[in-house]
Amino acid sequence: MPINIKNQEDILIKLKVQKLNPMQEEALTAIDSSSDIVLLSPTGTGKTLAYLLPIIGKLDAKSDEIQVLILVPSRELALQIEQVIREMGSGYKTNAVYGGRAGYQDKMDLKHNPTILIGTPGRVADLLRRNIFSTEFIHTLVLDEFDKSLEIGFETEMSEIIAAMPNIKKKILTSATQATEMPAFVGLNHPVCIDYSHEKISQLKIRTVISPTKDKLMTLVKTLSHIGNQPGIVFCNFKETIQEVSDYLTTNNIHHGCFFGGMEQIDRERTLIKFRNGTHQLIIATDLAARGLDIPELKFIIHFQLPPRSQEFTHRNGRTARMNSDGTAYILKWEKEELPDFIKDTKTEEIKDAPTPEAPIWKTLYITGGRRDKISKGDIAGLFLKQGGLSKEQLGIIEVKQDCSYVAVHASKMDVLVNTINNNKLKTKKIRVSEV
Repeated sequence: MPINIKNQEDILIKLKVQKLNPMQEEALTAIDSSSDIVLLSPTGTGKTLAYLLPIIGKLDAKSDEIQVLILVPSRELALQIEQVIREMGSGYKTNAVYGGRAGYQDKMDLKHNPTILIGTPGRVADLLRRNIFSTEFIHTLVLDEFDKSLEIGFETEMSEIIAAMPNIKKKILTSATQATEMPAFVGLNHPVCIDYSHEKISQLKIRTVISPTKDKLMTLVKTLSHIGNQPGIVFCNFKETIQEVSDYLTTNNIHHGCFFGGMEQIDRERTLIKFRNGTHQLIIATDLAARGLDIPELKFIIHFQLPPRSQEFTHRNGRTARMNSDGTAYILKWEKEELPDFIKDTKTEEIKDAPTPEAPIWKTLYITGGRRDKISKGDIAGLFLKQGGLSKEQLGIIEVKQDCSYVAVHASKMDVLVNTINNNKLKTKKIRVSEV
């Protein structure tokens, strides 16, 4: 049965979504009534909710088997979708599996079948080869950001996974841009295409900043100072450039995190956690951060280096001006540099002298206990407010993971807190507390 209107309203209230946008309305109807769907819509327009609502509406609550498989190109997108499903409060068990974490964790999570399994193609294919889970009852397959999965070399694994699922009734492919062609191995049969890829990203401004020097580092600092204390991403093409930019920003006392493919999984995850809770408001990143990240609204992005293709330019810009909000994409251009043909309608921004952004007031603490230990946000808040002696204003965002937790606290209170709370009991577990 399609999702009950009352249940849909409950879910939207939990997600603090007032109403579905036209793309989501059209997708809900199409996914409900069609077997093969291609959904194209800019980053930030709500594609995840667009396909989850009708999928959850048709799940069999009496089944103890995996019914839905969602394949994604990155562990960050897997975790983001898992979090969205939790926040929807549907009651269906959901697990995300991905490279970069120990295999025994997957075995523990999949000991009792989730209804919805989310994963990167490499890890899902590996679990299938080892017969960790059954595909017999999977009736819905989602390839989220399928073009990115193909681009980074997951075609073999995706083909292998699809071949191992005999009872697929519905296939949903999503992307923010129009792919040149649909992958043949998916076996789409007269798919319904919902194409909003050419919709104008709401209230996005594109501005060019002229740099007198080829390295553009001084111009970057001036631009960040001009923007002020706002959350944003600086995009580079190479991890070596990220290191160069990071060193220069550190020298100029601009707090930031880094995010690129060569980082350890835990370091990438902590960069995003610290960004979400305000420990830093700036990330220096490659195109890995152009889509599928669980981060708050961005006021700006900066192209320190321009991408080689228009698709990446679109995806990067899609990190700001999302869902009817405004935002600015800045292009740092050496004065002798020519912009590529795919960049149009850009105006030059005059950079005004301003002090460098202030240091954030938050620090992040790591706790050795999480959902697996039956620890909740309320438990952590109680410990920090009562035993830690914090006021409510000095306690920031709390994120509880499977086996650990992260807490933002006022920077002035961090050292005292570590000494006060470390080695205390939380529920039945003795926890360790340290700065991230």
